[in-house]
Amino acid sequence: MHADIVLGQLDKNEALRYMGHRGEDIDEQLDKLITKCEKEVLRCVKPRFVYKVCDISREEKGILVKDTNLFLTGNSIKKHLDGCDKAVLMAVTISADADRLIRIAQIRDMAEAVAIDSLCSVAVEQACDRAELIIKEENPGYYQTFRFGLGYGDLPISLQGQFLHVLNAPKQIGLNVSSTDMLTPTKSVTAVIGLSKNPIPQRARGCQTCSMNKKCQFRQKGGRCNG
Repeated sequence: MHADIVLGQLDKNEALRYMGHRGEDIDEQLDKLITKCEKEVLRCVKPRFVYKVCDISREEKGILVKDTNLFLTGNSIKKHLDGCDKAVLMAVTISADADRLIRIAQIRDMAEAVAIDSLCSVAVEQACDRAELIIKEENPGYYQTFRFGLGYGDLPISLQGQFLHVLNAPKQIGLNVSSTDMLTPTKSVTAVIGLSKNPIPQRARGCQTCSMNKKCQFRQKGGRCNG
């Protein structure tokens, strides 16, 4: 299943957090910049997502996604899907227009570029949240885990290509992967969500609980993997 997502507004406080602010007051100039850039981002981006609900099998070295050639390796994903009957493979992007908007701003004004980049990161997060709600509505009777990003824990980012192939994401939403396993457009997310007929215990999440937090390429670039 694939669909477009409409974003009415963006969380400016979250954008400021991406920009390094920690809750302190901002001046009028920065407030105007954020407001201006928010309008540009909302006008430009085209959020879309695709997902597939799959049966899974727990194996010694990871999770087999049935009826596909995808094997999710590692202990982290096994723990994440513990007690789950199925797994949702999900991919979200806000389109290549976001990348172009950032590149243009980098030539024109670096302060504006930073604001636009941060707001685009917020946009893809909000698109993911919206996609999760849609998945929940379309799969009643299931409890959902949080979304577990490829590259998080010991789930290899090198699986991006196979993951996108299973979703037919290049054709469905224009999402591809580079030779270095990075998503293009860059403001995109791939993730796994577990589905269970029984309540799912709340599990720890975030960079501090991740086994890869000391050498994470997302953190080195100032971002996060959505795990």
